[in-house]
Amino acid sequence: MTSIISGIEQRWGSLGHTAADRIRAQWWRLRGASIGAKSRVGHGCVIERPWRLQVAPQVQIEHGVHIKIVDDGARLSLGTRTFLGFGTELDIAQELRVGAHVLIAPGCFITDHSHRHAWGETIDQQGNECRAVHIGNDVWLGARAIVLPGITIGDGAIVGAGAVVTRDVAAGSIVAGVPARLIGHRRGMPLEQSH
Repeated sequence: MTSIISGIEQRWGSLGHTAADRIRAQWWRLRGASIGAKSRVGHGCVIERPWRLQVAPQVQIEHGVHIKIVDDGARLSLGTRTFLGFGTELDIAQELRVGAHVLIAPGCFITDHSHRHAWGETIDQQGNECRAVHIGNDVWLGARAIVLPGITIGDGAIVGAGAVVTRDVAAGSIVAGVPARLIGHRRGMPLEQSH
Protein backbone atom coordinates (compact mmCIF):
# COMPACT_ATOMS: atom_id res chain seq x y z
CA MET A 1 0.00 0.00 0.00
CA THR A 2 2.83 2.38 0.87
CA SER A 3 4.48 1.84 -2.52
CA ILE A 4 1.18 2.61 -4.29
CA ILE A 5 0.75 5.90 -2.40
CA SER A 6 4.41 6.73 -2.98
CA GLY A 7 4.00 6.06 -6.71
CA ILE A 8 0.93 8.29 -6.89
CA GLU A 9 2.76 11.08 -5.06
CA GLN A 10 5.79 10.78 -7.35
CA ARG A 11 3.67 10.89 -10.48
CA TRP A 12 0.89 13.32 -9.56
CA GLY A 13 1.95 15.10 -6.35
CA SER A 14 3.38 18.21 -8.00
CA LEU A 15 0.20 18.65 -10.06
CA GLY A 16 -1.87 18.56 -6.88
CA HIS A 17 0.33 21.20 -5.26
CA THR A 18 0.14 23.41 -8.36
CA ALA A 19 -3.66 23.12 -8.47
CA ALA A 20 -3.99 23.97 -4.77
CA ASP A 21 -1.64 26.97 -5.17
CA ARG A 22 -3.70 28.29 -8.08
CA ILE A 23 -6.91 27.92 -6.07
CA ARG A 24 -5.28 29.95 -3.28
CA ALA A 25 -4.29 32.60 -5.84
CA GLN A 26 -7.94 32.81 -6.84
CA TRP A 27 -8.88 33.28 -3.16
CA TRP A 28 -6.51 36.26 -2.94
CA ARG A 29 -8.00 37.69 -6.16
CA LEU A 30 -11.40 37.58 -4.48
CA ARG A 31 -9.87 39.52 -1.57
CA GLY A 32 -8.71 42.28 -3.94
CA ALA A 33 -5.22 41.25 -5.09
CA SER A 34 -4.41 41.63 -8.78
CA ILE A 35 -2.83 38.27 -9.61
CA GLY A 36 -1.91 37.27 -13.16
CA ALA A 37 -2.71 34.01 -14.93
CA LYS A 38 -0.89 30.85 -13.86
CA SER A 39 0.46 32.50 -10.71
CA ARG A 40 0.65 30.41 -7.55
CA VAL A 41 0.29 31.17 -3.84
CA GLY A 42 1.46 28.53 -1.38
CA HIS A 43 -0.27 27.50 1.84
CA GLY A 44 0.22 29.55 4.97
CA CYS A 45 0.91 32.81 3.14
CA VAL A 46 -0.19 36.04 4.80
CA ILE A 47 -1.02 39.04 2.61
CA GLU A 48 -2.00 42.21 4.44
CA ARG A 49 -3.95 44.73 2.29
CA PRO A 50 -4.12 42.38 -0.72
CA TRP A 51 -5.83 45.11 -2.78
CA ARG A 52 -2.45 46.93 -2.92
CA LEU A 53 -0.67 43.88 -4.44
CA GLN A 54 -0.06 43.48 -8.19
CA VAL A 55 1.31 40.14 -9.37
CA ALA A 56 2.16 39.49 -13.03
CA PRO A 57 1.51 36.12 -14.73
CA GLN A 58 3.42 32.98 -13.78
CA VAL A 59 4.67 34.21 -10.40
CA GLN A 60 5.25 31.62 -7.67
CA ILE A 61 4.85 32.62 -4.03
CA GLU A 62 5.94 29.66 -1.92
CA HIS A 63 4.31 28.60 1.34
CA GLY A 64 4.86 30.68 4.45
CA VAL A 65 5.58 33.99 2.67
CA HIS A 66 4.45 37.12 4.56
CA ILE A 67 3.53 40.12 2.42
CA LYS A 68 3.02 42.95 4.89
CA ILE A 69 1.66 46.06 3.18
CA VAL A 70 1.34 48.50 6.06
CA ASP A 71 -0.33 51.50 4.39
CA ASP A 72 -3.32 51.91 2.06
CA GLY A 73 -1.18 54.15 -0.17
CA ALA A 74 1.60 51.57 -0.57
CA ARG A 75 2.28 49.72 -3.83
CA LEU A 76 3.85 46.30 -4.25
CA SER A 77 4.36 44.74 -7.68
CA LEU A 78 5.97 41.46 -8.72
CA GLY A 79 7.04 40.92 -12.36
CA THR A 80 6.44 37.94 -14.63
CA ARG A 81 7.99 34.62 -13.55
CA THR A 82 9.24 35.99 -10.25
CA PHE A 83 9.74 33.48 -7.42
CA LEU A 84 9.39 34.21 -3.69
CA GLY A 85 10.90 31.48 -1.52
CA PHE A 86 9.54 29.98 1.68
CA GLY A 87 9.54 32.28 4.70
CA THR A 88 10.33 35.46 2.78
CA GLU A 89 8.91 38.69 4.25
CA LEU A 90 8.13 41.84 2.29
CA ASP A 91 7.42 44.75 4.69
CA ILE A 92 6.23 47.69 2.60
CA ALA A 93 4.88 51.12 3.58
CA GLN A 94 5.49 53.02 0.32
CA GLU A 95 6.69 51.02 -2.69
CA LEU A 96 8.44 47.81 -3.71
CA ARG A 97 8.78 47.09 -7.41
CA VAL A 98 10.27 43.72 -8.40
CA GLY A 99 11.06 43.02 -12.06
CA ALA A 100 10.59 39.89 -14.16
CA HIS A 101 12.48 36.60 -13.79
CA VAL A 102 13.62 37.45 -10.25
CA LEU A 103 14.55 34.68 -7.81
CA ILE A 104 14.13 35.56 -4.13
CA ALA A 105 15.40 32.62 -2.10
CA PRO A 106 13.89 31.41 1.19
CA GLY A 107 14.03 33.63 4.24
CA CYS A 108 14.75 36.95 2.54
CA PHE A 109 13.57 40.21 4.10
CA ILE A 110 12.86 43.36 2.07
CA THR A 111 11.62 46.62 3.57
CA ASP A 112 11.16 50.17 2.35
CA HIS A 113 10.96 51.87 5.74
CA SER A 114 12.81 52.22 9.03
CA HIS A 115 12.10 53.86 12.36
CA ARG A 116 13.29 57.37 13.06
CA HIS A 117 15.58 57.30 16.10
CA ALA A 118 16.44 60.82 17.27
CA TRP A 119 17.59 61.12 20.87
CA GLY A 120 15.14 62.63 23.38
CA GLU A 121 12.00 60.82 22.26
CA THR A 122 11.19 57.12 22.33
CA ILE A 123 11.69 55.33 19.02
CA ASP A 124 8.14 54.00 18.95
CA GLN A 125 6.76 57.57 18.99
CA GLN A 126 8.82 58.87 16.05
CA GLY A 127 7.22 57.12 13.10
CA ASN A 128 8.96 55.82 9.98
CA GLU A 129 11.02 57.13 7.10
CA CYS A 130 10.03 55.53 3.78
CA ARG A 131 12.16 55.15 0.65
CA ALA A 132 11.02 52.98 -2.26
CA VAL A 133 12.90 49.79 -3.19
CA HIS A 134 13.34 48.76 -6.84
CA ILE A 135 14.66 45.37 -7.93
CA GLY A 136 15.40 44.97 -11.64
CA ASN A 137 14.89 42.02 -13.98
CA ASP A 138 16.87 38.75 -13.80
CA VAL A 139 18.02 39.35 -10.21
CA TRP A 140 18.85 36.60 -7.70
CA LEU A 141 18.70 37.23 -3.95
CA GLY A 142 20.36 34.40 -2.02
CA ALA A 143 18.79 32.81 1.06
CA ARG A 144 18.19 35.15 4.00
CA ALA A 145 19.42 38.25 2.17
CA ILE A 146 18.15 41.56 3.56
CA VAL A 147 17.36 44.59 1.39
CA LEU A 148 16.98 47.89 3.25
CA PRO A 149 14.99 51.05 2.36
CA GLY A 150 15.83 53.16 -0.68
CA ILE A 151 17.82 50.45 -2.47
CA THR A 152 17.87 49.89 -6.23
CA ILE A 153 19.24 46.56 -7.45
CA GLY A 154 20.06 46.66 -11.16
CA ASP A 155 19.16 44.13 -13.83
CA GLY A 156 21.09 40.89 -13.69
CA ALA A 157 22.58 41.45 -10.23
CA ILE A 158 23.20 38.70 -7.67
CA VAL A 159 23.05 39.20 -3.89
CA GLY A 160 24.78 36.49 -1.87
CA ALA A 161 23.11 34.47 0.86
CA GLY A 162 22.88 36.32 4.16
CA ALA A 163 23.99 39.64 2.68
CA VAL A 164 22.64 42.94 4.01
CA VAL A 165 22.17 45.39 1.14
CA THR A 166 22.70 48.93 2.45
CA ARG A 167 23.49 50.67 -0.87
CA ASP A 168 22.50 50.35 -4.52
CA VAL A 169 23.73 47.34 -6.51
CA ALA A 170 24.74 48.01 -10.11
CA ALA A 171 23.44 45.92 -13.00
CA GLY A 172 25.33 42.66 -13.43
CA SER A 173 27.16 42.99 -10.10
CA ILE A 174 27.62 40.22 -7.56
CA VAL A 175 27.59 41.40 -3.94
CA ALA A 176 27.92 39.55 -0.64
CA GLY A 177 28.59 40.18 3.03
CA VAL A 178 27.43 42.43 5.85
CA PRO A 179 27.20 45.10 4.62
CA ALA A 180 27.05 43.80 1.04
CA ARG A 181 30.15 44.61 -1.02
CA LEU A 182 31.06 44.02 -4.65
CA ILE A 183 32.79 40.65 -5.13
CA GLY A 184 32.43 40.19 -8.90
CA HIS A 185 30.44 40.58 -12.07
CA ARG A 186 28.33 38.14 -14.04
CA ARG A 187 30.11 36.79 -17.10
CA GLY A 188 29.14 38.50 -20.31
CA MET A 189 28.29 41.79 -18.60
CA PRO A 190 30.47 44.60 -19.99
CA LEU A 191 32.38 46.32 -17.17
CA GLU A 192 31.02 49.75 -18.09
CA GLN A 193 27.46 48.42 -17.51
CA SER A 194 28.29 46.79 -14.20
CA HIS A 195 29.60 49.86 -12.35
